Amino acid sequence: MRVRRMLIALLAPVSALVLAVLISSAAVLLIHKSPITTFRLMASFGVRTDSLIFAANEAIPLFVSGLAVAIGFKMGLFNIGVEGQYTLAALVAAYVGAVTPVPGVIRIVLILLVAMIVGAAWASIGGVLKITRGVHEVISTIMLNFVAFGITAYLLSHFLKQQNLRGDFVIKTKEIPSSGLIPSLNGLLRALGVHPPAGSELYGFLPLAIVIGVAYYVLVWRTRFGYDLRASGSNPDAARVSGVDSRAMVMKMMILSGAIAGLVGMPDLFGLYHRYTIDFVAGLGFTGIAVALVGRNHPVGIALAAFLFGFLDRAAQILDLEGIPKEITIIMRGVIILCVVIAYEVVRRIVQAQEVRAAAERMRLMTQEAESVPA
Repeated sequence: MRVRRMLIALLAPVSALVLAVLISSAAVLLIHKSPITTFRLMASFGVRTDSLIFAANEAIPLFVSGLAVAIGFKMGLFNIGVEGQYTLAALVAAYVGAVTPVPGVIRIVLILLVAMIVGAAWASIGGVLKITRGVHEVISTIMLNFVAFGITAYLLSHFLKQQNLRGDFVIKTKEIPSSGLIPSLNGLLRALGVHPPAGSELYGFLPLAIVIGVAYYVLVWRTRFGYDLRASGSNPDAARVSGVDSRAMVMKMMILSGAIAGLVGMPDLFGLYHRYTIDFVAGLGFTGIAVALVGRNHPVGIALAAFLFGFLDRAAQILDLEGIPKEITIIMRGVIILCVVIAYEVVRRIVQAQEVRAAAERMRLMTQEAESVPA
């Protein structure tokens, strides 16, 4: 029975991916191009060593963003403010990490802690509004995104920017010293026999992302807190009757989600920018919502979805050189998200119907056994 349920669950993402390929192929045919050529080019370019490293680097922050969103989904809450939370956290963490005179390892820990604290503090505003004023978290966290963007721009422009040399018009914080950066994993790749080409460096944040994913799984599925969180999401009334403080759970969840969200910008901060600038990577929070949905709020599924998104973005870069619009991958991503949501709902109803039939069958057998017992 368990194997059957797993197969049914796998049917959703597989069918969504197949449908996305079919619809994308139709779009390619409409512009008089060959779908086979398109996907062959994407596959050959996407499996190159530098492409796989690029896809992995793009997947790491998306994975963390997906976890930040998913932990709220498990409780039936929607933290749509990851975008603003990680933006503000990245600015403050980059500034503190650049100006604080501490040794390298301590500097790294300090940057991570500051990012988590800022993200958690900003997300907690949405929690407070919900439990005190009844403001829905979707509304509050979306609006807080724009407030965070405005505060970030103001702080960067007036207080946290460095004094540039003449002719340098890019507004940015001071650069984090090299001793306060997490080194890349290229040395490990070479030890494993993989030789990255020049200019390709695998983010050193990857092991930390794996730790976050494992911690998320243990917390949600192997602790009493996780049980209360999932119970509050599936049946709030039953959880409340069993002694779960719903108001406290809302605050804990928002703080935890915000703390994870604060780390979303850290892979790019350590691995690419080394400071906060006006062109710091954006959109990770909103994409993380899609990653969490496709990954079904499970860390393994979120990791696969994040890598798929990163792979599509990288593989699409070869298409423009062949006269094929790379926007075809945007269609694929949109179709995958839509189809996965629909497919998961269909699968949920199938599983629910099977459970109802199984319960009815057990009840019928119990009734027969009771009737067969002599009076």
